[in-house]
Amino acid sequence: MPDQITMKELIHLVQAQAKIIVRLEAKIDKLEEELEKYKTRKDSTNSSIPPSRDENRIPRTSSLRQKSDRKVGGQPGHEGKTLKMSEAPDEIIEHRACFCTECGKDLNNQPFEIFGKRQVIDIPTIKQIVTEHRVYRCKCTCGKVVESEFPVGIDSPVSYGRNIESLVGYLNVRQYLPFKRLQELLHDLMGANISEGGLHRLLNRLAAKGADAYELIRKSVVNSSVIGADETGMKVNGMKHWFWTWQNNHATYIAASTNRGSATINKHVSDISKEATIVHDCWKAHFQTQVDRHQTCTSHLEREAVYFEKRYKTPWPGSFRKMLIQAEKLKKKFTLDDYSSPNQARDDLEKELNALLETPLNPKHKELVTFQKRIARYRDHIFTFLYHHDVPPDNNGSERAIRNVKVKQKISGQFKIFEAAENFAILRSIIDTAIKNGQNVFLALNTIADYKTN
Repeated sequence: MPDQITMKELIHLVQAQAKIIVRLEAKIDKLEEELEKYKTRKDSTNSSIPPSRDENRIPRTSSLRQKSDRKVGGQPGHEGKTLKMSEAPDEIIEHRACFCTECGKDLNNQPFEIFGKRQVIDIPTIKQIVTEHRVYRCKCTCGKVVESEFPVGIDSPVSYGRNIESLVGYLNVRQYLPFKRLQELLHDLMGANISEGGLHRLLNRLAAKGADAYELIRKSVVNSSVIGADETGMKVNGMKHWFWTWQNNHATYIAASTNRGSATINKHVSDISKEATIVHDCWKAHFQTQVDRHQTCTSHLEREAVYFEKRYKTPWPGSFRKMLIQAEKLKKKFTLDDYSSPNQARDDLEKELNALLETPLNPKHKELVTFQKRIARYRDHIFTFLYHHDVPPDNNGSERAIRNVKVKQKISGQFKIFEAAENFAILRSIIDTAIKNGQNVFLALNTIADYKTN
């Protein structure tokens, strides 16, 4: 029969179908993997992706916080705050009755006594004050004509003074006001009409005066024993640039850069002490910093583990995350002696980490397998904080420092020129350092504005 096939043809047909099945299975696996990405998307709650890149949808927050025994509201021992009367008011207004409300008699000649007082706190009307500087010349009896000189910093016929200069820096860099709104505020509050170019020149001048303080901050950071580091992207005139930060508990150094590689590290912090510990995420450039120790941010790792828990439904990421949480809790219980002495709880965590790294994973869980390999590669930098009391488990301090750059970007958009980005880095470093040391930010900038550069 013509529709009958031979055994040889049947074998060829089966073999061809087998090849098709293999290709289809591979394609199905790939499509399922892609589908899983859409089912469990990475966002700021389960990865290092910033909130600005989250999709415009109702967020499903995956908090890393654990349940505590504290009740909501004010905690026991919390001191409330209320307005207190000043013992030396700037102005006193006395209110005396002129006549009796009962009989209508004049009370001007009657003795009065105070029976109550209330105070109103306000600010005076803000206005510009113009100070004119005049220089004179005279002829000495010897015949020499002597001319006086203008003070340092009084370089042009008309210029703005230190208070306006520091106010512009405060509003633009600390409060993130963009130039248009800053112009409007200065005009409405005190009648100042400052152009965008004028604002940029004021920020240039303030940043130049802050250069010495900026270098002192840098030296304070690079000479410390524990340094947090982080970086984030920022557009400058449409081109991708980067802001970097290196910080400790007392100082924050921020630098604008054209790259995200080790060239920036070599340019700004090549003199970091070799005995220091660098705390950071797993960005490879940080591992090129020439120091003895590194600590990878456990908060980053925990967020990634949350993502893998949701996506792959396998126990490995949950076990890894719980291990990190246990390590963080253990550090809170440590005394100074525990860091240098044998500790069974710490040894158990080390063994658990080794066991997790040796656990075979489903090869179809490609991202999780890659994550496990990364942890294995940086295995010696996971528990550094359990051996050194001043090393934190996370890099939250650096993230707080670098977050100001993203806030600036959201409000004002990109920088138009690289010089403006450098100005922001200098002034923001000074501001953050002042905050960490409990200083008044505006007064700190005002001190910088009064600095004589000539």
